[in-house]
Amino acid sequence: MKKYFLTLTAIPFLIYAQKFPQLTDDMAIRLSDKPLHCIDQEYPNKTAHIINNEKEVSLSPKDLHPVFYGCFDWHSSVHGHWMLVRLLKTKPSLSNVKEIEEKLSQSFQKENLQAEADYFTKYQLTGTFERTYGWAWILKLDEELATWNDPRAKVWHENLKPLTAQILKSWKAYLPKQTYPNRTGVHPNTAFALSFALDWARANKDKDFENLLIEKSKYFYLKDYQTPAYLEPDGSDFFSPSLEIADLMRRVLPQKEFVKWLDSFYDKRSLDNIEKIPVVSDLSDYQTVHLVGLSFSKAWCMKGLSKSLPDNHPLKNKFSETADIFLQNGLPLLFQGNYGGDHWLASFAVYALED
Repeated sequence: MKKYFLTLTAIPFLIYAQKFPQLTDDMAIRLSDKPLHCIDQEYPNKTAHIINNEKEVSLSPKDLHPVFYGCFDWHSSVHGHWMLVRLLKTKPSLSNVKEIEEKLSQSFQKENLQAEADYFTKYQLTGTFERTYGWAWILKLDEELATWNDPRAKVWHENLKPLTAQILKSWKAYLPKQTYPNRTGVHPNTAFALSFALDWARANKDKDFENLLIEKSKYFYLKDYQTPAYLEPDGSDFFSPSLEIADLMRRVLPQKEFVKWLDSFYDKRSLDNIEKIPVVSDLSDYQTVHLVGLSFSKAWCMKGLSKSLPDNHPLKNKFSETADIFLQNGLPLLFQGNYGGDHWLASFAVYALED
C-alpha cells in the first residue's frame, strides 16, 4: 500500500515551498485554479436535496441552486467562492485577477442569490439542508465581503444578504434546540461551525447571536477533560474533533481560563496522537482524500491555538511547528489527486496558510 505523506514525488515541491509554507502569489494562482475550474462545473454532483414529489425528480443541481451548483456539492462551491473572494481581496495583483473577478461577478447576481435564499422556503424539508457546515461557510463568505472596503464587495455583499439572513434565521432557531454537539470529524462537526459563526457575529457586532453561541459552546464543551483524541482519526475525517473544540474554546474563554481548560482537555497520549501526519492510502478515493484536508484543518487549529497561548506555555511553539509540518505534508498531495480533492481542498489550504 502506498502511503501518501512525504513521498518522493513531493520532495521537489517541499523544497519549492520552503521550510515554512506561505501563500505566495505563485501558490495563490495554483490554488485559485481549482475553484475557477469547478464553480461552473455542474457534474458530477452530489446533491443534498430531498425529493418531495415526482416533479422534483427532473430538477438539476443548477435548477435548485443557480449560484452554488458546481464543485460537486453546495458547500464546496460556497467555500470555493469564499476562497476566490479572499484572494481577490488580499492579493489584487495576481496575474489571473480578472478571471477571478469575472467569475465572482457572474456568481453574485442578485436574482440568483435571491433564488438561493428562496430554496429554504420554496421546497419542503430544507430545514436540515447544509446544517451546519454549509451555513458556517456562508457566514464566512459574508464576513469576508462585509469587512472589505471595495465597491465590488459592497455590491456582492448586498446581493448575498437575503441568503445570509435566511441562514441566520435558521441557525438562531436551531441553536436553542440543539441538545447535543456533533463530535464527528466530517461536515456536521458542531465546534467548527460555531467557530465560524462566532467570528461572523463579532465581525458584524451581532451581540445577541454572539452571546447565544458562547453560551452554547460552554454548555457543550466547558466540562470536557481528557478527551480521547488518541482515537482520532476516523477513516474519512477532514477535521480533528478535539482540535476543533479547542479552536472554538480559545475564542470563547479568556486566556487564563482557556489555558486551564486546555491543560485538562489533553493528556500526553492524545497530544502525541494529534501530532501524527494522516496516512492517505488512496488519493483517488473521494472519501479517503478527506485525510488530506485533515492536515490543513489541523494546521489552522494549531496555528490559532499557538497564537492564543502565553509565551511560556509548552504547547505554543510545539503547535506552531507542527502546523508547518502538516502544511508541508498536505500541499504536495493537493496537486496529486483527482476531482475528489480538486473540488474543495484548495479552500482548506488557503485558510490554513492565512489564518
